[in-house]
Amino acid sequence: MTRWPVLLLAFFSVSAFALPVAQGVPVQALAADTPPSASQIVAVPPGLQALLRQRVISAGPDREARLQQLVEMIFARDGMDLQYDAAATLTVGETWQQRRANCLSFTLLFVTLARSAGIQARVQEVDQVVSWYQEEGVLYNVGHVNAGIEVNGRSGTVDLDRNVLYDRKGPRPIDDARALAHFYNNRGAVQLEAGNVVAARAWFDAALRQSAGFSAALNNLAVLEGRQGNLSLARAHYMEALRISPRHTPSLINASSLLARMGDRAGAARLQQRLQHVRQRDPFVQYLLGTQAERAGDSDRAIHFYRRALRLYDSAHQFHFALARAYVMAGDLPRAGRELQRAQQLGGAAQQSRYQSKLDSLQRWRHQQAAHAAL
Repeated sequence: MTRWPVLLLAFFSVSAFALPVAQGVPVQALAADTPPSASQIVAVPPGLQALLRQRVISAGPDREARLQQLVEMIFARDGMDLQYDAAATLTVGETWQQRRANCLSFTLLFVTLARSAGIQARVQEVDQVVSWYQEEGVLYNVGHVNAGIEVNGRSGTVDLDRNVLYDRKGPRPIDDARALAHFYNNRGAVQLEAGNVVAARAWFDAALRQSAGFSAALNNLAVLEGRQGNLSLARAHYMEALRISPRHTPSLINASSLLARMGDRAGAARLQQRLQHVRQRDPFVQYLLGTQAERAGDSDRAIHFYRRALRLYDSAHQFHFALARAYVMAGDLPRAGRELQRAQQLGGAAQQSRYQSKLDSLQRWRHQQAAHAAL
């Protein structure tokens, strides 16, 4: 499958944790009004429709040409000039008005416009990703959405983050209802963090009307009920989320804390045991533990966790690069070099120059070390 990287962005599929507040939700001023209907979320304003006809549809019947024109129209300064804003979970109309979007908003915009231009497009979902950036090596153990397309007999993915590492299952097409559930859930999470309980509940309910089995919304609704003291109702929502998604980490964490709060120590212990089992088999969690050890200067533990991550997911070039850093920290330059070479092999063309630069630097360092030892 071809992937068309467009721009470096990241989408956070929001699942709140019961303590202290919702996780990963940028504070944003949103009206606490009635959630819009599904048709209102994806309605294309007349001005945007006119721009689409002028810049994309007029390019001719060839779908690939229209695809390229669509990407250019969205990001070009003489088009929409769309800017990234992590807090901007917006409708298509709001995105057009404000010219900003997060990854979810962009995906809804792109899929809607692509379909209007005769391009087969769908929203795709990834349960977990590692979004990794060159300067800081940041890890996001979160959900992600992107656009899947069919153009002239070829399948492709339009993803706004070329550095994202998918889980092993990769992107999976979802129906429009589940895509809209993401939208309602994210807006609800913002209201939850702002303390707007009535509005938050309305948004979460709207998400669940779109997708009754959406674990993130069930979890967030349970957090809300727990904060309101409705512990039995919160427990019911957590248990439903875990019935649907037994490995859903936020629900496991939150539900175990709630059960302990309610005095059900045995139930809390069972969930903690399940959580530990999930974490031990989650390469992203092992990678996170490795980064924590690396930042603490503990090279041995970093190596231990990075190697565990690779045993679970050995084709991730980010994991090999992390292990190389840990080996450098430990002074094991030969192993560091081997891991850098493996990272370069797996990283593809986009990472070739980056890893080659690291290899060259490591090679110079090794020569310097050898020369110093010979003195």
